[in-house]
Amino acid sequence: MNIYLGVDVGSVSTNLVALDEEKTILKRVYLRTRGRPIDAIQEGLSEVDSIVEESDVKAVGATGSGRTLAGAILGADVVKNEITSHAVAALNEVPEARTVIEIGGQDSKLIILREGIAVDFAMNTVCAAGTGSFLDHQASRLGLPIEEFGEHALESDTSVRIAGRCSVFAESDMIHKQQFGHGLSDIVAGLCEALVRNYLNNVGKGKEILPPILFQGGVAANRGIKAAFEKTLGHSVTVPEYHDVMGALGSALLARNAHTTGEIEETSFRGLAISSHDYETRSFECDVCANRCEIANITLDDEIIARWGGRCDRWERLSADN
Repeated sequence: MNIYLGVDVGSVSTNLVALDEEKTILKRVYLRTRGRPIDAIQEGLSEVDSIVEESDVKAVGATGSGRTLAGAILGADVVKNEITSHAVAALNEVPEARTVIEIGGQDSKLIILREGIAVDFAMNTVCAAGTGSFLDHQASRLGLPIEEFGEHALESDTSVRIAGRCSVFAESDMIHKQQFGHGLSDIVAGLCEALVRNYLNNVGKGKEILPPILFQGGVAANRGIKAAFEKTLGHSVTVPEYHDVMGALGSALLARNAHTTGEIEETSFRGLAISSHDYETRSFECDVCANRCEIANITLDDEIIARWGGRCDRWERLSADN
């Protein structure tokens, strides 16, 4: 059986998806990155080893904020940004989709699709108030498991308004509402609506959000956030079955497309041995010019296999004179 692997390495989670020729998901893996992306990639591969061993890997794709690192370790054939990967996955699930809302642990995205093409996008990587880490922090402060956060929000009859432009102000306002005696469910619902307002006022500012709307990313599992988006936008919002691994799914689909169109004849995938190799990343500052770029070296068993980080390609050449 021919299969395609997609890997999405983010700041909070590392996800893997294995597809067959018919685009059926054979295996999906969702792991916490925990600041150790190389370990997460190796662990993820060990979880799909039974499928890989019994199949022929035709192509591998990498995406996410750690896509360069993942691409070097895996020997990925296709390395694409998160916008492209999420758009491809969304259109695979709902071909007529026109808006993609994606909220992860540390950032959030909005992708505008028209006639099956991504025509515009926006990202928020500055403030945590519009991301999953904001909800994790507030849930911890309220003594709630994050898995129960959305259910509490749905129990609210009257949500309280909480400032959501800044995570610090939101927490201060939440404490203020608690001291006024507002119920837990109403406060949780208010936090969900605050996150949605923050997202729409920042990421969605000036964008035409039209249905069908897809909600992707780990936060899409929170039914309270979904309900808050539907209330604010006045449209139904669809959460795909594989919402938490859509980046990896899109990456696998891109790899499959590159192979089936002949762009990739033979994969560069390094194989399952990756999970047992000794990888290490080090950096140094280049002093050749005034830019003083920070260059990252990734080594496999003490041999440099990739470099990146420079404004020019000087250090990306792995010849002996470098």
